[in-house]
Amino acid sequence: MNRSDSTTQFPYPTPASTPPHDSNIPLTALVSTRAVLFDNENNLVVSPATITISPQTGTIISILPTILPAASFPPNTVYIDHSPHILLPGLVDAHVHLNEPGRTEWEGFETGTKAAASGGVTTVIDMPLNAIPPTTTVVGLKEKIAAAQGQCWVDVGFYGGIIPGNASELLPLVDAGVRGFKGFLIESGVDEFPAVSSSDVALAMTTLSQTSTTLMFHAEMIPPITDSVGDDVQVSLPPLSPSGPLTTYSTFLSSRPPAFETYAIEEVLSLAHLAPELHLHIVHLSAIEGIPLLRAARKRGVKITAETCFHYLALAAEDVAEGDTRHKCCPPIRSSLNREGLWKELANEDSVIQTIVSDHSPCTPELKLLPEHLSHGCGASLGHGVKGVNGEVLSKEEAEEKEKGDFFASWGGISSVGLGLPILWTEATSRSSSSSPSDISILDVVRLCAINTAKQVGLSHKKGMLRPGMDADICVFDDEGTFVVGREQMLFRNKVSPYQGKSMRGVVKETWVRGSKVFQRGGSNGGFVGKGGVPSGKLLLEKRKL
Repeated sequence: MNRSDSTTQFPYPTPASTPPHDSNIPLTALVSTRAVLFDNENNLVVSPATITISPQTGTIISILPTILPAASFPPNTVYIDHSPHILLPGLVDAHVHLNEPGRTEWEGFETGTKAAASGGVTTVIDMPLNAIPPTTTVVGLKEKIAAAQGQCWVDVGFYGGIIPGNASELLPLVDAGVRGFKGFLIESGVDEFPAVSSSDVALAMTTLSQTSTTLMFHAEMIPPITDSVGDDVQVSLPPLSPSGPLTTYSTFLSSRPPAFETYAIEEVLSLAHLAPELHLHIVHLSAIEGIPLLRAARKRGVKITAETCFHYLALAAEDVAEGDTRHKCCPPIRSSLNREGLWKELANEDSVIQTIVSDHSPCTPELKLLPEHLSHGCGASLGHGVKGVNGEVLSKEEAEEKEKGDFFASWGGISSVGLGLPILWTEATSRSSSSSPSDISILDVVRLCAINTAKQVGLSHKKGMLRPGMDADICVFDDEGTFVVGREQMLFRNKVSPYQGKSMRGVVKETWVRGSKVFQRGGSNGGFVGKGGVPSGKLLLEKRKL
């Protein structure tokens, strides 16, 4: 996989031989026989470690590549030996839909960040949709901030959105501290966040060209000639001439072919010259056909990267059962052959895929239109009607008219925030045991899900790495532990996920955010500790620096 984009701007400081033994400042020392950190040559390694933390500042004071005994520290030090579990930097999930305010019944700050914390994620970046209002204006951002206050168990940043007509809001949003911008090149499925045209994209690029932000795209477009269902697929009626039953996944998959993605990527690249210094990014890349386009663009100097998602690396179209709309997302989950191509790309030294994210995009169980045999236990109820995607209320009779298992009428999105690390580790270790040439190590997981995601959103000066001076965001990971995904593991609001019932390898034992333990598996209060048992996540609103 690509190591060239891993950050190197922070030289590893020479640590003191021991922490200050006579210090009166409260300290926390986390030690383990295994931790992912940087050596003196700035190489990412697995090493024994003693990590000394200041609970007062929430930062790492020192890291020593050895295990010091408790006697090396002042008597008031909190000393915890996590051996043989691995100490990882807290993950940065750079693509999460928290939906509050406006669609809090889909997800909210409290439930979404609790789920993140339970999976070792210490920072999430909230997408500009599907809240109402969306984060397309400074006023919208302020409403989002107000809604988040006092609810977050991990640190939270915000993206801004680009939609037709909001170009004058982009620079004020940069000044207000958004971590980047996202636009759709195809209809998003919600009325308040319409797709942008090429002229809108060009205006956004020129407006943001002198900033340090990231401009991101949902890269699907309708090619000039297609038999697809069109760009309203998430809310449209069935096509006039479907290629098969609407409850069969292959019918849906054929309606959004790889050409949708390649056409959109080509559109973005055709405009990249308007802002040669602006970082461009393709979110949730699913089709391997887009990889050569991105590689060629990077080779000629275009500053563009891509992400993929846990579900594209773990799931395959052939395995989706009839009517199992838990698997619906856009772009779609593609074939197992395509999945293998994504893993192969991750193994390349010059991979265009720099990050892996959840794209947690939940909804209420009713909007998934799951058949009865699949909806048991997910909380769906038609007793009082159903609130539609855009706020319309359907009567019980109207809701029941919608065909269960219809991949075209159901909401598209995979729920997985907080499950990403075990999903990825389960797949990676199964490949490693089968001598697959495309396996990745725990070092690669840290690069893809912490170092590079922090860099993508302008937070690599304090997030995504275990280094002195950085925020003490730490995940304690049992890489040998196993579990089966049930309702108790799905801490997001609505318990609807394609991972339900699947066996996973890798268990997060504890999560620390800025020097405070916020989650302990098996602990009281559902494992949520926090400061006094209340959320203490910080909103990340500093302006990105050039």
